[in-house]
Amino acid sequence: MTKGEDIFRKIISHCKEYGFIFPSSEIYDGLSAVYDYGQNGAILKNNIKDYWWRSMVQYQENIVGIDSAIFMHPTVWKASGHVDAFNDPLIDNKDSKKRYRADVLIEDHLEKLNEKIEKDVVKAAKRFGDSFDEAMFRKTNPRVLENQEKIENINRRFVSALEENRLDDVKALIEELGIVCPISGSRNWTDVRQFNLMFSTQMGSLSEDTNQIFLRPETAQGIFVNYLNVQKTGRMKLPFGIAQIGKAFRNEIVARQFIFRMREFEQMEMQFFVKPGQEMEWYDYWKQERLRWHLALGIPAEKYRFHDHEKLAHYANAAADIEFEFPFGFKELEGIHSRTDFDLGAHQQYSGKKLQYFDPETNESYVPYVVETSIGLDRTFLAILSFAYREEKLEDGSERVVLSIPPVLAPIKVAVLPLVKKDGMPEKAREVFDRLKYDYMCQYDEKDAIGRRYRRQDAIGTPYCITVDHQTLEDNTVTIRERDSMKQDRIAIDEIAQVVARRIDIRPVS
Repeated sequence: MTKGEDIFRKIISHCKEYGFIFPSSEIYDGLSAVYDYGQNGAILKNNIKDYWWRSMVQYQENIVGIDSAIFMHPTVWKASGHVDAFNDPLIDNKDSKKRYRADVLIEDHLEKLNEKIEKDVVKAAKRFGDSFDEAMFRKTNPRVLENQEKIENINRRFVSALEENRLDDVKALIEELGIVCPISGSRNWTDVRQFNLMFSTQMGSLSEDTNQIFLRPETAQGIFVNYLNVQKTGRMKLPFGIAQIGKAFRNEIVARQFIFRMREFEQMEMQFFVKPGQEMEWYDYWKQERLRWHLALGIPAEKYRFHDHEKLAHYANAAADIEFEFPFGFKELEGIHSRTDFDLGAHQQYSGKKLQYFDPETNESYVPYVVETSIGLDRTFLAILSFAYREEKLEDGSERVVLSIPPVLAPIKVAVLPLVKKDGMPEKAREVFDRLKYDYMCQYDEKDAIGRRYRRQDAIGTPYCITVDHQTLEDNTVTIRERDSMKQDRIAIDEIAQVVARRIDIRPVS
């Protein structure tokens, strides 16, 4: 087991032990790739949604939010291309009987080649020290160049085969690269075939008059079919955006890596409508703006990277992912896509309704272009936990597990703890709790020694612990303990709310 795998296993265990995530229907042995958010997980999830919504809607003058239905007219998915083209290439290993996405197998192989390049760069940097020229090394080192050429050749062939639906060539590439099944270790593969990812169901009161409808595989189409309603009722002028948070459903071939890839998940999407010809300017703007949003949480920049797509979706003329370094490697966290006028144009064609914008400056009507930002809420949750989880050895030889969740997102902001369960301290602590609970999600805890209570709060990511002790009863002051540094300060009870507010504020200082 690698170090990353070990950490990931511990994070999954920690999530269950401390009420963040439970396997769904666990008393019935669970349901594959479906999870429930526990008491702490639900708050963290809602805090992430609130942070995104405020940043995307409240702080923007020209972006509004909607909440569209999960069920939509089935023609929506015909127009969007999902009925005909929402497929993943499926391949089975005959020995292990395990099913895989063929494209993921190849992408994992490419990542291994990338890792070889990075290892060579790190080794060279150590060897040459301050005189190391990384750019020159990447351009001239024979082994780096050889692996880079392999990556480019594989990508070229891989992208071409998928775009032209040459599934036999995808299988041939897997065989030629010597890709083995992670379970059986064999190369005994079936043919590659396409697998549609949409869940279908029926709507209607009687079996003979039911209509097939789909659980939405993305939230974007709910925005597009409401474009005209929002534009007219909101008197919106280009450029403007429509944001939405909602559930989506995909019948994934391989749902894996905990909540990273699930069959029921939540998206936070914003579609930004612009004048044709200006889409690349806005595409570049939103790439940088979305990365700034992530970095504002205080997670180091080296945890993120851009990945520009070579194989574009049928609707896009540019696409990039913001990838995050999870314990299992860099993977997609958010997508930024220039979707052209494909979606509005297709819905205009299929519905027969004009979905155009009248531009008062040029006196012309046209179908706007769209730049999309789409981030997985569950993946963001996992990224934050992956960054936050730490095991520390303290000066006294003891150990603690701490979740260094950005304070603005932490499920519990303040824990109120009486030093002992006597001498009037619980009553005073209750008074403090009752004052704070209207401003912050708080927790009161009087069970066990104070050190054990600190450890419990560290483990769920509580940034501040307020301890009521003997001195509190004399001068109305308490100690406030900071989670990451464990530093303690003495402050007046009247100052607690303001001190916490100041410390969790992520707004830029003017």
